[in-house]
Amino acid sequence: MSASSLSPTRPTLENFRLAAGFHSAATACGLKVSGNLDLGLVWSDTPCSAAGVFTTNRVQAAPVQVCRDTLGSAAARVRGVLYNSGCANAVTGERGLADARSMRATGAKAIGAADDEMLVLSTGVIGRFLDMDKIARGVQVLMSDAALRTNGDAARAIMTTDTVAKLAEAELTVGGHTVRVAGFAKGAGMIHPNMATMLSVVTTDARVDSVRLDRALRAAVERSFNRISVDGDMSTNDTVLVLASGASGATIDDASETAFVAALTEVCGSLARQIARDGEGATRLVELRITGGASEKQSHRVGDSIACSPLVKTAIHGNDPNWGRILAAAGYSGEPIEPERVRLWFGEGDAIQLLDRGLPVPFDETRASELLRQDPAIVHLDLGLGSHTAVVWTCDLSAEYVRVNADYTT
Repeated sequence: MSASSLSPTRPTLENFRLAAGFHSAATACGLKVSGNLDLGLVWSDTPCSAAGVFTTNRVQAAPVQVCRDTLGSAAARVRGVLYNSGCANAVTGERGLADARSMRATGAKAIGAADDEMLVLSTGVIGRFLDMDKIARGVQVLMSDAALRTNGDAARAIMTTDTVAKLAEAELTVGGHTVRVAGFAKGAGMIHPNMATMLSVVTTDARVDSVRLDRALRAAVERSFNRISVDGDMSTNDTVLVLASGASGATIDDASETAFVAALTEVCGSLARQIARDGEGATRLVELRITGGASEKQSHRVGDSIACSPLVKTAIHGNDPNWGRILAAAGYSGEPIEPERVRLWFGEGDAIQLLDRGLPVPFDETRASELLRQDPAIVHLDLGLGSHTAVVWTCDLSAEYVRVNADYTT
């Protein structure tokens, strides 16, 4: 079976639509004092294959544990995802687990599914219990005419400090059928692999068995959500879920798997970049291109080290071409780089070189500053050790980040 015609796009809230076979609903159930949307549901009328990738933080929220259990027993017959913002249900002990299971049961009952056919996600402040009465009343609204039914509203219901909803979609052709991959995400702070304070729900109308879908998702996440950093912090609730309805009539097999993974990676990559660009207090996306690595892992680790440097990120915010901070961050990455081989540029096309084989070269500081002001600001570091590359995305660090996080709960 052949696959072709990959066409990734970033839709608007108004024209965003999930893959065929999926419905959505959103409401404000009162978990957020602002009154903004805080409860959403994505579901299918028929069983779906599903897969998930979760935070590697040893402190894991109750919904993460419940999702793991659900996928362990019912990955071939998941019906939907019920999610809330405004409360993380993390570090809540046995009560938190019971609440997550109750939330799962409430969502499942609403669409006529078994308890273990529903997945649950939560995001918000750690250490607070879910108000289950509000959740129960909210689910009733989700099933009523009072619910907001556009897929864009479903994406908004998962936001916390995000300033915009993150949306992405792609289409490809598999055996004469058009296959759609479409999803949304949230995330703006506590962002760093593996993974970050982010939640994402991705849908596809391809028919994909759960083992293949899990393999595809892990490959996509490795080159998307695991390549972003806002502030070097990792959260307790991070989850990426993908559900496959099969409504397109196309089946992903060995011949079409590569193209499907490419489409899934495009969607996840777009969502990841949108998260990095919307980092708390950020004014621009920063793209770190690390080339010449002895391995992809080395290039990735060097990129992560630079992405986490407050000195690098504040310099970029101030448009200051202080390239020594970049080299220093690469040097403490833990990777055995050889400084005398390293080269560094800002920008692309009309890029300016700042370092050549470990030595500074004359450059136009005004032009270099202008290149850092671009969105995205592109930093290209070549290690001179091999042919392996990695791209990592981050953002600049401004005083606004401190303001947002200094009074997050008060």
